[in-house]
Order: sequence, then structure tokens, then C-alpha cells
Amino acid sequence: MEFLDQKLDEYVGRYTTEENEILKELNRETQAKVLQPRMLSGHLQGRVLSMLAHMIKPKRILEIGTYTGYSAICFAEGLAEGGKLHTIDINDELQQMIENYVDSASLSEKIEVHIGNALEIIPQLKEDWDLVFIDADKENYVNYYQLLAPKLRSGAYIIADNVLWSGKVVEEYELLDEETKALVDYSKMVHDDPAMENVLFPIRDGLMICRKR
Repeated sequence: MEFLDQKLDEYVGRYTTEENEILKELNRETQAKVLQPRMLSGHLQGRVLSMLAHMIKPKRILEIGTYTGYSAICFAEGLAEGGKLHTIDINDELQQMIENYVDSASLSEKIEVHIGNALEIIPQLKEDWDLVFIDADKENYVNYYQLLAPKLRSGAYIIADNVLWSGKVVEEYELLDEETKALVDYSKMVHDDPAMENVLFPIRDGLMICRKR
């Protein structure tokens, strides 16, 4: 489902800073060779993520759901001096592609790729996070949030992708499939958490951004 008229979407893209050549190539290769290329953040969302990282200047970023590495590279552009991004994905078939592009972007010292189950890997990472990006299996969004909220520094952010889920989230709750219910549950939980302030942006498939008070 497209939330913007095609002409408006093209206009927005025209007046958004272009992705660099490495990201363009990663975008092209993902579209041509990888299953479900719609999962890629892409030009507009990638520039949004980069802009947010530049504004926050995080020292420690955690990304859950690497896919082909596009969003990780975008986030890393805004890391503070000496900062580090940890990214987790369960699909080992994409690891070589991810690491090749991270290396091409000269970010090997800033981005660490973990392959495996995020719920098992996260407790092993002894970090307090400034920025977390959740973009993996939708059924576990609530579990990721509950696991990570105590590890956020005051003023830290969680960004969750796909919270509009092609518009399905506005249908009757009882009629929703399990993935959509999980996303509605996540948004409600964040919104009702007194420790957080939040805003849901209708950017692409929806970004829920919350900040720890």
C-alpha cells in the first residue's frame, strides 16, 4: 500500500538529499538479487534515519533486523566520535553481502554484525543504548521493547519500523492476523508507557519514535 500519491512521492524524493553511490549500489543489488526487496529502507527512509542519527549523535546504536545493511550504513553516518553500531539478523545467507558493503563504506570499525536470534544475542551485549532500531520479526516487537527499555539511557530513542503495516492496523482488532495484532499491541504499549514520549510518523510504512524521559 502506498500512502502518498505517486507524484507527491516523486516530489518528496526529488527534494531529499540523494543517497551516496555505495547506498545506490546496495539498493540496486538488493532489488535485483534479494528476496522481498520491499524490506529495504530505501532512499527517503534511509535519509530520515541518517538525519535522526545526526541529530541524536548516539555513541551506541542497536539495530534489530539488518537485512542487507542499508539502514545500518545510514545510521552509522550520524554516530558520535568513537561510536559503535551493533546490528543483528537471523539470516546468515546475507552476512557476506552486508559485510562487503560495510567494508566498502569504510565502516567496518563502526558496525559490528551479529548473526542469530536477537532475543538471545541482546542480553550478551553489555551496553546502554542511545538509539535502538527495531525492524525484524513483528511478533517480537513487544519482547524487544521490554528487553531493551531498561537498557536505554535517559533521553535515548527507540525507532520501530512498519508500525502501519500497509494500513492493516486500522481494521477491527479481532479480525487482524497475528503480525498486525503484534504491531497494534506494540504501538499501544509504547503510547501507554509513562516512561516514554512518542510520535508515530506516517513515513513509508510507519515509524514509531519514542524517547525515554
